[in-house]
Amino acid sequence: MIGVYDSGFGGLTVLRRLRERLPERDFLYLGDTGRAPYGGRDSHTILDFAEQCVERLFEEGCRLVVVACNTVSCVALRHLQRRYAGAGSTRRILGVSIPAAEVAVATSAGHIGILATARTVASGTLPIEIAKLGTHRVTQRAAPFLAQIVEEGWEGTEIARLSVARYLEGLEGVDTLLLGCTHYPLLLPAFESATRARILDPAPFVAGRLAEWLARHPSFDASGSGALRVLSTGDPSVFRAHAPRFLGEDVPEVGHVAEEAGRLAHRATVQITTGQVLR
Repeated sequence: MIGVYDSGFGGLTVLRRLRERLPERDFLYLGDTGRAPYGGRDSHTILDFAEQCVERLFEEGCRLVVVACNTVSCVALRHLQRRYAGAGSTRRILGVSIPAAEVAVATSAGHIGILATARTVASGTLPIEIAKLGTHRVTQRAAPFLAQIVEEGWEGTEIARLSVARYLEGLEGVDTLLLGCTHYPLLLPAFESATRARILDPAPFVAGRLAEWLARHPSFDASGSGALRVLSTGDPSVFRAHAPRFLGEDVPEVGHVAEEAGRLAHRATVQITTGQVLR
């Protein structure tokens, strides 16, 4: 069983491509919707959340975890790999940032534009990885409002079209636009109406790279029945309502996990706190 971790719903767009490419594999998706979004948080908080989420996936029996969240992949992937998947470890953690850089370089004629969360842009990870592969010019821009538009289900509205166009102002010279957030593929019509650049959703390439990796490392996962399990730190009913827009299909029953004493633990009921809290 392969674990897939994301800060919320967006990683389901990556899971969708993974399941298309690897239909015989079993997947466990963990969406940290109760603490999303990550894009505006400080790096150390992201590291704390990421540790808890990958530990939960390991405890569920996943030996291979794919970090589908661009923010976590750009900020915390090396930390996670060193902490949990170092030399001699029977676990592996893979991200989306390197495959995204690879497909951008392979596609671009010379000028790559990147739209992503504020923390992804601030990390500088994608330009660094692109520079390892070529001499392309890179222009980044943080677009924090776009993920919120998708979270609200407004991707087909005039607000979405105008917001995408505004964020793309000044990027007219790019020939390739890399979508550096897993929410952005749902805004594809708005992007297509706002730019003549080639638009790259790296998720299909991530899926292809994972298939190649598994072929080279068959001991890390075995074929299953194509089953899917889902965990969320937020309200499971809300997750099930929103997930089909991202995954392209309904999700099974969603299990609830929440932070207790610095780790994510299963909870039978969802506790929604209202009003003031006294401790």
